[in-house]
Amino acid sequence: MSRSGPTPYRSALKRLFDVIAVLLSALPVLLLLLPICLLIMSDGKSPFYRQKRIGRDGAIFGIWKLRSMVPDADSLLEAHLAADPDARAEWDRCQKLRRDPRITPVGHLIRKTSLDELPQLWNVLCGDMSLVGPRPMMVEQRSIYPGTAYYAMRPGITGYWQTSVRNEASFVERATFDAAYLRDLSFATDVKILARTVRVVIAGTGC
Repeated sequence: MSRSGPTPYRSALKRLFDVIAVLLSALPVLLLLLPICLLIMSDGKSPFYRQKRIGRDGAIFGIWKLRSMVPDADSLLEAHLAADPDARAEWDRCQKLRRDPRITPVGHLIRKTSLDELPQLWNVLCGDMSLVGPRPMMVEQRSIYPGTAYYAMRPGITGYWQTSVRNEASFVERATFDAAYLRDLSFATDVKILARTVRVVIAGTGC
């Protein structure tokens, strides 16, 4: 049975839960970020980067992440895809690469543990994102996304796709996860996903 209609949690309490959780975690997150930022800055560049993503109702916002890639990563990606047809096919299917030449040694570590997502807590506090929701979609991916559920919610730091088969699923399959989450959205669902996220981080199955 669909539960996609309005509920107190959907309408207001989910946002309240996000804000309280971010504020309570602020100090330990900052203490964790400091040494990681120093490691990333060893190449002389900023430890953060900001990228345009699509939010609720199609609004564009700037997502914050810890930088896990080399400078001029976009040019390196285009050259790599042009030289490697298998990589091009993988990128077209998944919008990501298992062996991405742009990722730094520190970047591999923070991606594996999902620590590169920590700055998105600022996006949650600002209201661009939620702790739990669909994977934030890049602007250029809008034309290949086949669903509509994504646009009804704030994108999330974690969610169904992020804690399941994200290394194996194609990009278009994300729409199925988004529709399922919109149907199941509740406080209990979010708590279960957050608990599952802890297990994913400990297991180091991020990418």
